[in-house]
Amino acid sequence: MSARVLTGVLAAALLLAGGSANAAKARPSPAGLKLYAMDCGTYDIPNADAFADDGAYKGVAKSLVIPCYLIRHPKGDLVWDTGVPQTLADLPGGKGPGGLTVAHKLTDQLKQLGLAPDDITYLSVSHSHFDHIGNGGLFAHSTWIVDADERAFAFRPAQRANKIEFGAYSALENAKTMLIEGDASHDVFGDGSVTIIQAPGHTPGHTVLLVRLPKAGPVLLTGDLWHIAESRAARRVPRFNTDRVQTLKSMDLVEKIAAETHARVVREHVPEDFTSLPKFPAALN
Repeated sequence: MSARVLTGVLAAALLLAGGSANAAKARPSPAGLKLYAMDCGTYDIPNADAFADDGAYKGVAKSLVIPCYLIRHPKGDLVWDTGVPQTLADLPGGKGPGGLTVAHKLTDQLKQLGLAPDDITYLSVSHSHFDHIGNGGLFAHSTWIVDADERAFAFRPAQRANKIEFGAYSALENAKTMLIEGDASHDVFGDGSVTIIQAPGHTPGHTVLLVRLPKAGPVLLTGDLWHIAESRAARRVPRFNTDRVQTLKSMDLVEKIAAETHARVVREHVPEDFTSLPKFPAALN
């Protein structure tokens, strides 16, 4: 086990036990806490072979959803994952390259709640792939909460050379930034209700989000730990993950947290998980 994953496991154990990593976790969640699931696109893949290194999806077509999330808390708002660039919605039929379709702009959905990007207190993304940080630049006035390793990954020279993808979030380089150093979980609002948990392997600083809702209970938004429904049970690892061993350890960690908290697990790109959530602008609370 790598030192990074071992530290993450210990931090999660403290979180579950109510130790110093999250001493406030036993407090009741605030009554105003709500989770909104927003439609930020779809992704039709004719050959999903890259999404499993065991060949299970070779030649298999898959359709994925691309969600964005808004968590509303009495102390502020958090946008979690931002989808692909919303400018794709301006193309005929909202159809972009590579099977991407964007029918609804993120800003239009926020507007339905009376919000604009500048109103958002915090931005965080599970990781810096284009379909999660593609509208990141819109939130340059928010405080960006990001794992230090993931920030370095997002601004690495090879990514800077990709002018289109990098340009979509480059404004975050000068945003007010709260770095998550090391591997401890991060309590966003200081009351244990919204926690960013380290789950590296897909990318160096990949994270998942645990939201403890007052009525619905705990919900785990799992980023790209599993892209495809059956990948969870089969423990399949995409060919393009940065570290296979870390990925499997992160799967174990998230499964442990899910079991101990009895959390609802949302595999973010899986259509049935997304549609099981209240249809925007309704919220889960």
